[in-house]
Amino acid sequence: MSSLPQFVSLKNSRVSLTFDCTGRMPKVIYYGATLSEATTPEMLSVLNTRQEAKCAPVIEPPVTLVPTHGEGWTGQPGLEISGDADQWSAGFILVNINQDGQSVSFTAEDAHRGMRLITTAELDTDTSVVKYVSRVENTGSSALNLNYLNAASLPLPTTVSKIKTFEGRWSAEFQTKDHDLFFGSYVRENRRGKTSHDTFPGLIAFPQHTGELQGECFGFHLGASANHKLRAELMADGRSYVQFGELLFPGEVVLQSGDSYTSPVLYVGYGDQGFSSLSQQFHNFIRSKVLSHSAESKPRPVHYNTWEGIYFDHDEDTLKALANKVAPLGIERFVLDDGWFKGRRHDKAGLGDWFVDETIYPQGLDGLIDHVTGLGMEFGIWFEPEMVNPDSDLYRAHPEWALQTENNPHVPFRNQYVLDLTNPEVVEYLYKVITDVLKAYPKISYIKWDMNRDVNHPGNLQGKPAMHGQMAALYGLIDRVKAAHSGVEIESCCSGGGRVDLGILPHTDRFWTSDSNDALDRLYIQRGCSYFFPSEVMGAHVGPRDCHITGRNLPIEIRSAVALFGHMGIEMDPRELTEHEQKVLTDAISLYKKYRHITHGGDLFRMDDDGMNVKFGYVSKDKQEGIFAYNSVTETVRTTPNRFYFAGLDANKQYTIERVWPEKLKEYTPSILQQTEGHVFSGEVLMQYGMQLPVLFPQTALIYTVKAL
Repeated sequence: MSSLPQFVSLKNSRVSLTFDCTGRMPKVIYYGATLSEATTPEMLSVLNTRQEAKCAPVIEPPVTLVPTHGEGWTGQPGLEISGDADQWSAGFILVNINQDGQSVSFTAEDAHRGMRLITTAELDTDTSVVKYVSRVENTGSSALNLNYLNAASLPLPTTVSKIKTFEGRWSAEFQTKDHDLFFGSYVRENRRGKTSHDTFPGLIAFPQHTGELQGECFGFHLGASANHKLRAELMADGRSYVQFGELLFPGEVVLQSGDSYTSPVLYVGYGDQGFSSLSQQFHNFIRSKVLSHSAESKPRPVHYNTWEGIYFDHDEDTLKALANKVAPLGIERFVLDDGWFKGRRHDKAGLGDWFVDETIYPQGLDGLIDHVTGLGMEFGIWFEPEMVNPDSDLYRAHPEWALQTENNPHVPFRNQYVLDLTNPEVVEYLYKVITDVLKAYPKISYIKWDMNRDVNHPGNLQGKPAMHGQMAALYGLIDRVKAAHSGVEIESCCSGGGRVDLGILPHTDRFWTSDSNDALDRLYIQRGCSYFFPSEVMGAHVGPRDCHITGRNLPIEIRSAVALFGHMGIEMDPRELTEHEQKVLTDAISLYKKYRHITHGGDLFRMDDDGMNVKFGYVSKDKQEGIFAYNSVTETVRTTPNRFYFAGLDANKQYTIERVWPEKLKEYTPSILQQTEGHVFSGEVLMQYGMQLPVLFPQTALIYTVKAL
């Protein structure tokens, strides 16, 4: 113990992170703005001194990275484990610290109970993001039943008084809710077998007056694509902490001698200039460390997805006609959605039988694919590999391949069951049928990988809970498919945004953010998603004139304006388009292509929500250009709207402003729209003084670009 360092510090230009290792187990004593060399860890430790309180422990059990019963911890343990003796009371002693550049691993042992615990923290080189992951190993001779292992438990500064959380439902994902950090625990648990629409595994902790563009904040996100739980607790002694980990079912993980379990990764970020600055750190990290291609290496192509255009009504001539219709709009990728495979005329049959339906495509897909690629578009296709319909050849041959629990009837859900990926035979079957399609049609360069139900009975062939193994097998299957077909891109879809997380994203390329293409819904869905994820991974489509989910009828101008700020596409029957709508869509797609290097590579600046509109902008890294959006949702209660304050510009640069959307705007009287063009403004005045907005109808979007002279 004496040979180990008392403190470990990681630092870059964004943040400092300091661990105190003077106790039995390591704990974080500082994470925040970069400290100078004048501040030492010893100073932090002294200033962290807490006295014995009345009717309280002489020495408080610390908030270590994995707090345990053995430390006398009375909060939520970071490790819940049991065995044939007293393994439940595991208490570890730090035995090794291995620091390698910006990464440190803490190894602790409980030799008496036969366990080893390793927690690793890795600070990104260029951003404030830290990755935490914990692993427990059974070094004893008897089996251990693992109930829970957190990725990390992390203290919150005493300045933090609020948390921003994420909730929602199908077609209304990523709704944000602010809560006071209260005496007790805010706990969210998810057992749906997918990341879920309603319980996103993330939160943001912040002081009272932090906003989008000012104040400090801390972001936490667990990269878990299935069951998970999170906690933010304010204890009676005044300390507060957060804790994230995978939610395991009873008996799901049993560690035999020599076995180990590794938690999902907890991603932690820090922003010192509001929530937008925190988002920028996550975006930059994802772009540099997670995604396989960038805005420069391969711009995100504009999609046409067939789903809301034709649903299951597949016909080769019709599809070719649709391709002819969308190609002149500027579409770059044509995605054939659900309905192309054997027996799939509706959602009650066919899942699992991944063979081209010869009754619809007697000559296969070659004719359609050649037609689409001949028009200059890439070709993508839809799969839902993890699912099976009871009415399918696969299920009739292998009913035992579905996850299930004995004597418990399946919960009806979208006429489908979930396949057991912990069964190697299932994985091999799926790998073969997917890659057979890709081999037969080598021009397929994109897969929309869907997953459309909860996992209500996650029992495998052995009768054991399977979700932990299910996710590991899923990641492995996706990786194998990608490795076998270099260059193929994969979208993670789960009835929209039900599986959006940093567990699945390292294996995929984009999310389908929501099944709702309603532009007003999407403003808030995409805003919520943007707290952690950059716009290029947020699939955003221009939907039908009459939204198929909400029934709302919205002008093509706002539908297009909202889709511009994600990974843009269209999803409708293009034969419904009027001449005016075709012109607007063509212009919008052209605008997307012109500025996607900024929206997919620049910095996002959200403005605070006033309840009437959604405002944000993207600015290039060199601050030479930017694109800003003002989306009126409800009419102002005053005679004129508030001012629009630009953000993220260089105060010392001179800029011109151009309204680029919409091309035409009907106004009651002349407004500022006739005054700004041709003038030069300092970045300082645009940010500090702002611009008066014109009186607009609700459901109107204005998009401005700024360019430095």
